Amino acid sequence: MDSVRQQFVLVIVAMLFTTATVAADETLKVGDFLDFEKVTGAQISPDGSQVLYTRQWVDQSVDRWASAIWIMDADGSRQRFLGKGGNARWSPTGDRILFIATGDNGKPQVFVRWMTNEASTSQVTRTELKPVSPTWAPDGKSIAFVAVVPEKDDWKIELPEKPEGATWTEPPRILDDLHYRQDRVGYMEPGYSHLFVVPASTGKAHQLTEGNWNVGARRSPNGLFDGANLSWSPDSKSILFDGYGAGGDGGLVTDYRRSHIYRLDIDSGELQQLTQSDGLWREPLVSPDGERVVYEGHPASIVTYELNRLYVMSIDGSGPRLLSKEFDRPAVGEKWWAADNKQVYLSAQQDGYINVFRIDNRGRVHAVTEGKQTATLESLTGNTGRGVGIISSYYEPGDVYSMDLSGKKAPVRLTNVNADLLAGKTLGRQEEIWFEAEDGNRAHGWIINPPDFDPTKKYPLLMEIHGGPFGMYQGRFVFNYQVYAASGFVVLYTNPRGSTGYGEEFSQAIDHAYPSVDYLDLMGAVDDTLAKGYIDEKRLYVGGCSGGGVLTSWVIGHTNRFAAASVRCPVANWLSMFGQTDIPNFTQSFFQKPFWEDPSDWLHHSPIMYVGNVTTPTIVMTGEQDLRTPMAQSEEYYAALKIAGVPARLLRFNDQFHGTSTHPSNAMRSMLYLMSWYNRYNLDGEIEAESLQE
Repeated sequence: MDSVRQQFVLVIVAMLFTTATVAADETLKVGDFLDFEKVTGAQISPDGSQVLYTRQWVDQSVDRWASAIWIMDADGSRQRFLGKGGNARWSPTGDRILFIATGDNGKPQVFVRWMTNEASTSQVTRTELKPVSPTWAPDGKSIAFVAVVPEKDDWKIELPEKPEGATWTEPPRILDDLHYRQDRVGYMEPGYSHLFVVPASTGKAHQLTEGNWNVGARRSPNGLFDGANLSWSPDSKSILFDGYGAGGDGGLVTDYRRSHIYRLDIDSGELQQLTQSDGLWREPLVSPDGERVVYEGHPASIVTYELNRLYVMSIDGSGPRLLSKEFDRPAVGEKWWAADNKQVYLSAQQDGYINVFRIDNRGRVHAVTEGKQTATLESLTGNTGRGVGIISSYYEPGDVYSMDLSGKKAPVRLTNVNADLLAGKTLGRQEEIWFEAEDGNRAHGWIINPPDFDPTKKYPLLMEIHGGPFGMYQGRFVFNYQVYAASGFVVLYTNPRGSTGYGEEFSQAIDHAYPSVDYLDLMGAVDDTLAKGYIDEKRLYVGGCSGGGVLTSWVIGHTNRFAAASVRCPVANWLSMFGQTDIPNFTQSFFQKPFWEDPSDWLHHSPIMYVGNVTTPTIVMTGEQDLRTPMAQSEEYYAALKIAGVPARLLRFNDQFHGTSTHPSNAMRSMLYLMSWYNRYNLDGEIEAESLQE
């Protein structure tokens, strides 16, 4: 009888434990990040029958994001793993795909896989360089790509002969300009990005451009070369691309905000500059008939932010014109010509969301997708009127969708990669807000309430500020913010002046004046949220990274209403930032005059100048390998806070570039340290710390 009773008790205990576990898992936790997945690079086959996409997940054994190529039928059925790698692209005939994966030398290489019954795969490139932006020639015989070629140093000196068996340090790296140089430990040797072509079967990659200039105007947030938009002519005889560093006369142009579009003849090597007016011209796309080129950019300007508008010109560069006067939205990702050469498809920002549009030759704009979401068109077919892309919304992290390019039918979801993670989870309710600053400016943002939200209770407010500053928060699922909401915070994130997607005038409100009126918008958002009646005014918190770190340090230097702050990867001192950052032509990016002519603006907009006003307990968080807002900026700000007597900690993240999430473990640490710090303080001072470690 005792044995039976004991077993009964054990069963009851097990049931209670299981119930408690289920209850604990009803909201999103920091640890769920390890099971979170992303999808990118949706590519529909030329005949519209199959879709490739890249699936990314956390490889816990090496603390990195891993990637694999998956394939499915066009209706979303028969989803299956295809192979390791990413950046897959169908060949023009659909019989092969190219992709990037680790080669036999342990470095990224271009591979080609046959999609016939053989399913054989060959490594196409064998180079010590890193191929990016691989692009099929229309005839399927060649693949173009871009890679950074290390600059050769011709300054020779004669050292005494090294004794046998001696170990001497490496020689210095020698720099002589400020033109987008990746010249620090952990990155790559200084160099310039150039164009290569390799046979699609396999063979030697031939370098087609050379010199002290760059093919491709894209850079990642870490400052690394991020690729180029390469567009082949339909006859596979020439390639169009954007380039900077080479002027019309072949001379060096050191302003990264100026670039041109070029056409390179493959056989002769002749390079023709197609755009003639001074400006930033980029991302060319040749029409299917080879007669016209759509591209984006703007004339040369000293304004900090200029909207890149869509233009079209003949293939020889003649007759450039604005494609659409009414289209004033920043384009996102790639553009696509329709098969009839009469319209262009693209994704673009609009009031905090992203949707797909088509623009015809007369400049008329038509919506392909609509709604409060981020929808990006990744590829399309010329004969089926369909495309595929990635869509994310408030409660959907992002999946592959099939899109009717006429816009008459709603997109159809093809994947659901986070279904298992989110099953049974209650997410925080997301609310859109519009509010006014004290000067009357109207701005936009969102609130995420805790899953168990009760409007009769009081909650701490956590305001996050985006970077850029010329960027845009989006009304979509954000893992971190849902975790913060699940941990009891009301999360507020907004698009203050300077943000993109709300018109050029809105973005230019902080022209050569950053930070300034953007602060008023942030405070207007806080006031609007407080007016809802459910926020604990003694528990207001503020944080942000990069441009958000700049504004966070500016905020706490101008108000003491926040109980604690997290200043992440900031710029504290514009004067010293000048010589530290990897941003080229830094003066032209933010200030009208160099500081040696007039330092007043540089000092006025430096948050470190207002540390004497700060009383807010602050953590400063930055990666040791950050080149965009280097660690020295955080060291300066932290030292000033400590000398001013402000409670502060400096967190130096190891093996971390710009941001705080190069590695998944760092992403989780950032969330946990941030919430732990906030939970220590209210406006009355330090309170009992609350452990949030799962």
